[in-house]
Amino acid sequence: MGTKTMHCTLEGPANALAINRDATQVAVAGRNVFKVFSLDNDEFVERMNLRVGKNLNLNFSCSDVVWNVVEDHILATAATNGAVVTWNLNKSTRSKQDIVFQDHKRTVNKVCFHPSEAHILLSGSQDGTMKCFDIRKREAASTFLSSSESVRDVQFCPHHHFVFVAVQENGNVQLWDLRRADKCERQFTAHSGPVFTCDWHPDDRRLLATGGRDKAIKIWDISSKPTLSQCIQTIASVAHIKWRPQRKYHIANSSLVVDCSINIWDTRRPYVPFAAFTEHKDVATGFAWRNDPRVLLSTSKDSTLFQYLVQDAVRPANHANALSVAHVLNASGDVAFASSDRFFGGEQASSTRGRPVHPPSARFPAVFKKAPSMSDQFCQATSSLVIFSNTTIESLLVNWFQESALKYQLTGRPLPDLCESNAAVAADLGRHDVALAWRAVKTLYGSAQAGGMADFLGLASLDAVVRVDADRSSQEGSNFHTSRHNSGNTRNRNHSGSKKLQAVAARHLSGGALDRAPTTPHDPATIHTTTGDDSASSGMEDDLTLTYIASGMVNVPGDFFSEDGDTGGQSLTYNLQMSAGSGGENHQDWQLPNEAFEPRHAIRDSPPVTDLGGHPQSSPPSGDEEDVQDASALCGDMDDQSKVLTVSRPLSLPPWNPSGIVATLLSHYVDQGDVQMAVSIMIALGDKIKGCVDESTQEAWFLSYIDLLSRFEMWNVIARVIALSSVPSVSTLNQQSTVVHTLCSGCSKPLARSGWFCDRCKAVASPCAVCHEVVRGLFVWCQGCAHGGHLQHMTAWFREQRLCPTGCGHPCEYT
Repeated sequence: MGTKTMHCTLEGPANALAINRDATQVAVAGRNVFKVFSLDNDEFVERMNLRVGKNLNLNFSCSDVVWNVVEDHILATAATNGAVVTWNLNKSTRSKQDIVFQDHKRTVNKVCFHPSEAHILLSGSQDGTMKCFDIRKREAASTFLSSSESVRDVQFCPHHHFVFVAVQENGNVQLWDLRRADKCERQFTAHSGPVFTCDWHPDDRRLLATGGRDKAIKIWDISSKPTLSQCIQTIASVAHIKWRPQRKYHIANSSLVVDCSINIWDTRRPYVPFAAFTEHKDVATGFAWRNDPRVLLSTSKDSTLFQYLVQDAVRPANHANALSVAHVLNASGDVAFASSDRFFGGEQASSTRGRPVHPPSARFPAVFKKAPSMSDQFCQATSSLVIFSNTTIESLLVNWFQESALKYQLTGRPLPDLCESNAAVAADLGRHDVALAWRAVKTLYGSAQAGGMADFLGLASLDAVVRVDADRSSQEGSNFHTSRHNSGNTRNRNHSGSKKLQAVAARHLSGGALDRAPTTPHDPATIHTTTGDDSASSGMEDDLTLTYIASGMVNVPGDFFSEDGDTGGQSLTYNLQMSAGSGGENHQDWQLPNEAFEPRHAIRDSPPVTDLGGHPQSSPPSGDEEDVQDASALCGDMDDQSKVLTVSRPLSLPPWNPSGIVATLLSHYVDQGDVQMAVSIMIALGDKIKGCVDESTQEAWFLSYIDLLSRFEMWNVIARVIALSSVPSVSTLNQQSTVVHTLCSGCSKPLARSGWFCDRCKAVASPCAVCHEVVRGLFVWCQGCAHGGHLQHMTAWFREQRLCPTGCGHPCEYT
């Protein structure tokens, strides 16, 4: 046997391995690898490569491999194309392929040789059937039909010659007799999801172990009615299990995803693995004991083959903290508190302090001592459990979880209505922070849908005023040039503009109202005395423009001026005053006394205005005309320099996506343990939050919420959450294992074409077992005996009876 831990590297990932009867050879099979290794001299020596030949088809792509227990040179593999292939290692040809059975229509998941009959081979396929092949006849001897769409594992019972077990995709376990292919002997539901693996106990004929996607290893007592004897919770879906030889309470398992280690569990301490092998870098796809409880062989998706020694395995219990504290809170607010006794200085601890603690066997002479076994070597520790029942504190209750799950509206209405409804539900339950979060989501996304981000910021009306006033500014700008050249008087206009701004300043300082009223020209003598309602009737658009609000113009009445009438809402106006310098030279003062913000453009002279007097430009001017033109040019330059510089731009808000803030909000609630809030908001928002949270995180949140709902048995809410999920791996959960074939009560064959008429018996398959009439409406039937009937009749019958009403003697289970 092996004396050390060793490994070798394969050409590709392996799906399964098998050990021969003498444990001297191991066969490793996968999609692109199929080899036989010898285990001599404590190393892996490649003996044979079976993946050879001219035509390497899908028959060489193996999902499982098994070694014949009786004849050591016969192998069988399950192919992904539905073929079952046998291999003869004693063939003289290069290709060792012997027989190919093409009876299955889909992938074969498992093959198994009979433990004592070398010619009997059993297979389980994805097509929902099991076939028993006779190698001598080179054909399928019998076909067994399951009640599921897929059979995951089949195992012959080592204690009963004709009995084998099959585990299925729908969570059921069936016990069959080889001599009767029409009906299974017993059937029971073992797991809440697909069952992936099973294994008979090598010594105790009563025990059968199963493992499935619900992260549990369950041990069943099938001596009479199947009853659950033990349950071991794991951290991932269970892919393979094997009882440890010569160790009654030890069972090993590997996981389907997440967990790359192979764990050995002691059923007497099911909460911590007894030992763990952690050398693989990817999930283990197959393992087997080398006919010795101390040596284990395994293969993995990381393309490696390992041999382990149990003495080299990691002991998780040895690395655990000896002084541990744990507490749990249930739905009723009850608190359970467990801790090591070393935390308490009670009488028991003080009585033993200072004295060595000896095991019970130390009190007896050495001749009566029993050598400790590997299974008995536990880390000795004692702990205490204290339970505090809650009867008065309502804050510890988690009834809000169920109420919220039932009352939350996640689809079918506009988003603002959904958020407001859910906020009302949270407020009624006293969760005001959650209600505030729902209303915040409504504000962020609902207002954006209704009127844009301007509505959210309260600038919608301001934006409209800006657009209207900008149009007015452009129109009045053209009128400005016409009126200037017609009248030639700019001083009065500038003066009236400054007077008007003084009125605006007086109105702001006096607290005038912001009534919308058309502006009217005011007499200069009355401008200084305009207050109250009189000022509210002049320049109302000026008060609502962003320029007057932002620039603080009301405090500087002499620095800005506007045109006659209404001012442009977004126009930035600067008055460039002329001052007389020494020597009669014109000096331009380009500095602004009080600027609210820097001008966007350099101040330039306005372009020359087209002559409106009708004089042709080509006519030469006379002497007098030159003087007049010089004076006009001087006045024009002065007028251009004192002209209003108008910079108009539309009000634009930067784009802002609130999805990042909402993603932070979701993470906050998940960190607090309220995954319900995060999932509900994600479902309500839908595509609006797409891409803000990665898909793997969303999947983890959805699965956690579904797990919580399943603990409260809220199956309808689970179905709704799965249907509304946008994560593909979650939305397909309710599309798996959805086919359940009803059986004919006469011939016990599945009804493939219709669920009420049997093509073989040419009659109605299952009339009511109580009134013997055809069932129209809800139909209840037993998967064990295929009998059933009206819902009301079955309910009334099983209130007082346990056996089937037809008299078949089957103990039907009606819940």
